[in-house]
Amino acid sequence: MTLNTPINDELAAWDRDCLMHPTTHTAAHARGDVPGRIITGGEGVFVEDRDGNRFLDAFAALYCVNAGYGRKEIADAMSEQTQKLAFFHAFAGHGNEPAIRLARMIMDRAPDHMARVYFGLSGSDANETNVKLAWHYNVLRGKPEKRKIISRWRGYHGSGLVSGSLTGLQGYHARFNLPLPGFLHTDTPYFLRRPSRDMTEGDFTDHLIDRLEEMIEAEGPDTIAAFIGEPVMGTGGIVPPPEGYWTRVQEVLAHHDILLIADEVVTGFGRTGRIFGSETYDLKPDFMTTAKGLTSAYAPLSGSIISQRVFDVLSQGTDDHGPLCHGWTYSAHPVCAAAGVATLQLIDDLGLIENAASVGPYLLQRLQDAVGDHAKVAEIRGIGLMAAVEFMDDPNADAWFPDMTVGPAVSAAMLKRGVIARAMPEGNIVGFAPPLCLSKAEADQVADALRAAVHEVLGA
Repeated sequence: MTLNTPINDELAAWDRDCLMHPTTHTAAHARGDVPGRIITGGEGVFVEDRDGNRFLDAFAALYCVNAGYGRKEIADAMSEQTQKLAFFHAFAGHGNEPAIRLARMIMDRAPDHMARVYFGLSGSDANETNVKLAWHYNVLRGKPEKRKIISRWRGYHGSGLVSGSLTGLQGYHARFNLPLPGFLHTDTPYFLRRPSRDMTEGDFTDHLIDRLEEMIEAEGPDTIAAFIGEPVMGTGGIVPPPEGYWTRVQEVLAHHDILLIADEVVTGFGRTGRIFGSETYDLKPDFMTTAKGLTSAYAPLSGSIISQRVFDVLSQGTDDHGPLCHGWTYSAHPVCAAAGVATLQLIDDLGLIENAASVGPYLLQRLQDAVGDHAKVAEIRGIGLMAAVEFMDDPNADAWFPDMTVGPAVSAAMLKRGVIARAMPEGNIVGFAPPLCLSKAEADQVADALRAAVHEVLGA
């Protein structure tokens, strides 16, 4: 595929001169050195830029356009709601029909021990909400010293002050004075990067649990409020947990009276082939963080799903002390909620979770067939419609590349072949998380582009 040259230099100039982009080399973009693309449309798993190039988006933008592009049902629901009621706040018990309907739909799908959902706008603010409520929960129980939060290195939980502190990627900490005090990071459940190649998955899980226990004992169990983790680590490399990991973690947390926050921003609403990653790994969290797939990113919306045991304490706290003073202006925004109602209905009507459970393993196998025998491929892993290919200089000798240029090079080579994949941070990893409507024929296109790209960058 030959990428067409830009057709509107004026718009590109405005982009460079006026717009500051997230997670971008700011100076390079301002100089015009970053080959940014102005996307104008999409349908199904494909997007098109203003220069007429068409791409199969094998990362659903940022794991989020789960229902696919161009879904008229979602657009129409938002348009109709805008004409009825574009906005009214949800403070002091005010409600709107789509937010109430969406809350009911979420709770019908959530684990039985969950009680309520609180709406925000992004995964970052949902994690801020969860931490704040975990602190409040412990204050109400007479345990205000239980404030520390344990996360994992390589975990991604947002880029705010609290959520960025939860994130375990160095780029989100360096030169921002993060993490804030009281935010801890334990070892990453990343089997490929285990301390010793002699470790089995069971051995590695034992090691991880030992390290977690050591941290808790060193800090003091009475100072720790919560543990946060993605059921499947996303931005840190698309890393499913090792055998027995989540069962053991939950045992430790229960023993020490530590809450569990399951960050389902990526895994929620079908990505793993189940409605939630918590269902996939038998998690019983106290908080569930949702966003992205909740509206297929057609509108910004997040949800903090709160367990019954936490809600009971929070509810009693308002009887004792008055209103719970936490809120965002746009919480339970009616237009965003309408997008959520339409999205969850589409997930059911189109069988998107079932499709992820079927096409996901097919995609993983096709990636394996395409490059699994390449000398520089260290691992191909995934679950549901999440997959990653990781490269090493010599996997047999446990030798990593000296820099992180291979992943971006492979991703760029795939783009030339009409497929968008993501070069993951802090590693030579190419990630895949396509819309849940991906077909097997489209999975073949992704695998074929990967094979050609790897051979171009690393040789046959």
